[in-house]
Amino acid sequence: MKHIDVVRDEELCGFDSTNGIRRQKAFDRKGIVVARTQVPRSAASGWHHHGKRHLYAYLVAGQLRLEYGPGGTMVAETRRGDFFHIPPRLVHRDVNPSPDEDVVVVNVLVGEGENVFNVPAPVRRR
Repeated sequence: MKHIDVVRDEELCGFDSTNGIRRQKAFDRKGIVVARTQVPRSAASGWHHHGKRHLYAYLVAGQLRLEYGPGGTMVAETRRGDFFHIPPRLVHRDVNPSPDEDVVVVNVLVGEGENVFNVPAPVRRR
């Protein structure tokens, strides 16, 4: 018989580290990973991408600035209640501009392969 799976907060497990981001996985099944990520107040993550996977996300708390593109000069601003998508292999970093509130994101990674590739910061050209 089929059943409903429930993963409690205390049952989430850490995975795939990037400086400045706390990742906790709830489900990992056949090319789909469902997780929660947190970025502390006034913090920026390391630069990374998600390999061949698409990342679909919902911002539960805070404001999140996603920096990407040539030299990391492009920006997508998100706020609580927004959904966003990061395509495969797009190098980016997560920035929490708020000194008062942590960022909390629910992510769904779709595709095959590794979840996270940490990379050097992109070179800014003048």
